[in-house]
Amino acid sequence: MTSAQDSAEPRPRGPRMARAERRSQLLAIALELFATEGFHHVSMDDIADRAEVSKPVLYRHFPSKLDLYLAVVDEQGTALLAAVEQAVAPIEAGPVGRGEGRAVVAAVVAAYVEFVQVAGESSTLLFESDVTHDSQVRGRVEHASAEATRRIADVLAAATGRDRADADVLAAALVATAQGAATYWLRHGDGRGAQRVVDLVSDLQWRGLAGLVRPDYPYEGA
Repeated sequence: MTSAQDSAEPRPRGPRMARAERRSQLLAIALELFATEGFHHVSMDDIADRAEVSKPVLYRHFPSKLDLYLAVVDEQGTALLAAVEQAVAPIEAGPVGRGEGRAVVAAVVAAYVEFVQVAGESSTLLFESDVTHDSQVRGRVEHASAEATRRIADVLAAATGRDRADADVLAAALVATAQGAATYWLRHGDGRGAQRVVDLVSDLQWRGLAGLVRPDYPYEGA
């Protein structure tokens, strides 16, 4: 008589990979599954099956499902922050030419639109995570948006002359608008391109910000 264990089909074995390559593969698979199914509906078995590895191999890279989820979130957050850093760099590097303020606002909006364009539904791991019951986990998930807000606030504080508390509020409003518009476009876009979204949202934001720029803000050639 054959036992259930004997009759069970063995897990398919994938090709051998270097450690770094295997880690990247596992992160990519986890990213797809978490984005489409949600954290609570994906098991380590699901990820191991998709990667064609044993669970011990998976656990050697990531001790738990939460560790794997947070590694995915960190990777996504790093990509978003790099785009935001690139967007604000021209203002901080200076000198600032007239008309360049709107270009920087557009670059920030574009950073979010391009992020959701590349990441697709996986962008929700940063914007709409379903792992929010634990404050430490929530803080880790929200780190990228918080850091992006802080970097934008640095620029706004200098350009508007407002105190830091005001700059933080303005930056949070800019980030929320860019993030919300980008996510809406991803899910409900009517076929018009990403640039149209960037133009619309940055125009809205700049019309509000332009009136807040301090009169003595140094412009090149002014």
